[in-house]
Amino acid sequence: MRPNRHLVPALSRPVHQPRHWVALAFWIGSSPVWAVDPPLKVQGSSTVNPVCAEASEILGKQEGMAITVDPQGGSSGGLAALGHGLVDVAMSSKPVSDRERKRYPEVSFHETVIGTDAVALVVSSPIHAGGLESLSRDEIRGIFEGRITSWSEVGGPHLAVFVYDKEPGRGTREVFEAFVYGKEEPPFVTFKNYAQVGGNEETRTKVAAHGSAISQLSATWAKGDSGLAVVGIRSEEGRVIWPDEASIRSGEYPMARKLFLVTNGPPIGNARTFIDFILSSAGQELVERHGYLPLSR
Repeated sequence: MRPNRHLVPALSRPVHQPRHWVALAFWIGSSPVWAVDPPLKVQGSSTVNPVCAEASEILGKQEGMAITVDPQGGSSGGLAALGHGLVDVAMSSKPVSDRERKRYPEVSFHETVIGTDAVALVVSSPIHAGGLESLSRDEIRGIFEGRITSWSEVGGPHLAVFVYDKEPGRGTREVFEAFVYGKEEPPFVTFKNYAQVGGNEETRTKVAAHGSAISQLSATWAKGDSGLAVVGIRSEEGRVIWPDEASIRSGEYPMARKLFLVTNGPPIGNARTFIDFILSSAGQELVERHGYLPLSR
């Protein structure tokens, strides 16, 4: 499923959440006009978006809930919107940072884990076909800082490296930087063969079309596209680690990450109904169907 924006119209009001579906009658002339709660607003990570978008469709049909789901701005964009009181639920593929908590001191960020994913490194298919299968952390850093300029320097073909880097604020970028730099402040970089990308769909499309590129991408979004290939991460001992279920679940893969739904305080009302559904067996089936690891595994 491609990330998109959903607006699910209210069909009926759920009887089990009466105080959150309040209808007020106003009379204009002799006819009553009914005012109902606005849609539940969900915004953030393009990684978490497919799960929430499908959940919104199901709850719209089953419960009559009106829900908007928007991947605009990525994880940090969703958390900023929550901090400003513009949305009810933020989708995030990274934990809430100390900087974000300090920026919005009046907000009590409450994280609910809904599944597990990993950040993969992907290259255009010709680079993988030309011999590149894995990269060390130092090689990854050299590539993304523009010091390694030809794939031949790391075992690939004699083609120029092009870097598609995730734009600042994306959860994928923050997980990647934590692996590459640890507590060190990542440097500001820009060079000729460098550009920034946003969501997963844009990243996947551009890497596949370029022919000589690399980027960070949600591991599940890297599946089933013949235009790109996943690169393993080579440890200091020379062992190659792949973003498969076993290494993600064990934590051996260094860029494994939790997926979150974040609210201002513990979720209540329709936000709780929405999150409880995703935590239910039916919701966890959605998590797995979209390629992520459910909480039970």
